[in-house]
Amino acid sequence: MSKPVYKRILLKLSGEALQGDDDGGINFDTVGRICEEIQEVVDQGVQVGLVVGGGNIFRGSIGVNSGLDKPTGDYMGMLATMINALALQAGLESRGVSSRVLTAIEMRPVAEPYIRRRAVRHLDKGRVVIFGAGTGNPFFTTDTAAALRASEIGAEILMKATKVDGIYDKDPAIHDDAVRFEELNYTHVLSKNLAVMDATAISLCRENKLPILVFDLTAPGNIMKSLHGETTGTIVQGD
Repeated sequence: MSKPVYKRILLKLSGEALQGDDDGGINFDTVGRICEEIQEVVDQGVQVGLVVGGGNIFRGSIGVNSGLDKPTGDYMGMLATMINALALQAGLESRGVSSRVLTAIEMRPVAEPYIRRRAVRHLDKGRVVIFGAGTGNPFFTTDTAAALRASEIGAEILMKATKVDGIYDKDPAIHDDAVRFEELNYTHVLSKNLAVMDATAISLCRENKLPILVFDLTAPGNIMKSLHGETTGTIVQGD
């Protein structure tokens, strides 16, 4: 097998990715499958950072619609990401993959506080680093957290795992004539308002020249294929 194209990656998982076919919560069979794919990546000598959302447990926008103020709803969502981060850590550790959870909201009995140099040191030692609690601030999504952490640790690519095989000009679940893009630039994504990541995350990646790969996580083996240069989704880079 050829050598991986990347040495350090940031993998962004939605909270919904952990629920599998369930209506919510954590499906540990699905978590196990994801962890097995990550294990294969680590075995290739690739350093892996993870950012996970919390939408399978609680989404801040739902709280706002129920009467919570926006900051409170967002903080609750950040705490939900920590539950998912611990589930991923358990899945990885049970497979012999050393990992650390670093949190943007301090909770020392549960996880290490996020310190950039500490995160990089863990990666250099071959540990998977799971970044929990978003950025630690309300009004920012976990997509933005992923773009921020990827930039901070010097990741070579931000890989966003979704349930579709890339970026389309319109929703492929609704429109049969939706067209998939193989490559886009940041400006096109922003100007066309393509629903892949929020504008803050895209802008941050553009400023730091960080490529974004949007791919289908539900297809087994896609992470490894992407690492070896195969086209598995849509790449966003350049202007």
